[in-house]
Amino acid sequence: MLNRMTQLFPLWALLFSLLAYWQPALLVGGKDAIVPLLMLIMFGMGLSLTWEDFQRVLRQPGIIGLGLLLQYSLMPLLAFAIGIALQLPQELLVGLVLVGACPGGTASNVIAYLARADVALSVAITFASTLVAVVATPLLTWVYLGERIPVPIDGMLISLLQIVLLPVTVGCFLNTRFARQLAPLRDVFPLVSVAAIVVVIGIIVALNQGRIAQAGMAIFIAVVAHNGLGLASGYGIARLLRLDKKRARTLAIEVGMQNSGLGVALAVKHFSAMAALPGALFSIWHNFSGSFLATIWQHDTSGSNICSDNE
Repeated sequence: MLNRMTQLFPLWALLFSLLAYWQPALLVGGKDAIVPLLMLIMFGMGLSLTWEDFQRVLRQPGIIGLGLLLQYSLMPLLAFAIGIALQLPQELLVGLVLVGACPGGTASNVIAYLARADVALSVAITFASTLVAVVATPLLTWVYLGERIPVPIDGMLISLLQIVLLPVTVGCFLNTRFARQLAPLRDVFPLVSVAAIVVVIGIIVALNQGRIAQAGMAIFIAVVAHNGLGLASGYGIARLLRLDKKRARTLAIEVGMQNSGLGVALAVKHFSAMAALPGALFSIWHNFSGSFLATIWQHDTSGSNICSDNE
């Protein structure tokens, strides 16, 4: 029963989002709940990990470097190319490229967890990409748009420590020390995580209801194409490099899912509210696409063995 409810994640996300769009007043007041809900998900994620998982990832810095390379080379390039191809107005092009130049976000870690990807690798790449963002995000924005913008790296790192590293570390510590006793809790946490992320998606939709209503079809197409090509490219390149399915899934998620909240904040501060629209739409869409992929990959047990490089 719990498994079945978890597998219906995309349906719950869709229904809750429709409710949020129809009656945004029901959820806009939940803005302050987003961070605690994400921390709850990350704690559950930590309960699925041990210290050995992180030690294994850190012994393979090349895979983290590959994730960073793919993310910061593909996503801004895809954003620029899609924006030009669809002849987006300058403000929307700016916003799309800005999202592409952002690091990975906490949503990627949640989806990696639900998709049974390599969660420790996902957290490591997200952390590394956030550190690199202090140079990469303003540099890429300048390369593609000719604009110089400061990136609030201090605030980003504090958020990452609070929302991701602290709860994951606590969960991982408890799982390492009390694995047998916590088995019942581990069984129920995927459903708890699904419920929490569905509520988060609903709140995001409610907060951006006005922006969604004014968006044209071209920007919807651009956001869907940007995210979809990022996911497909991350997975495809990883498999071409003969990485196993579990790590390929992780790279797909890390490449295709961005810290779009940062993109919105930077767009509003340095450009315009219209430039923030691609980031707002991306925040909603990448949770949908990620949840859909997670549901598919939950059924594919062939990716569960991380050492099967020659599948």
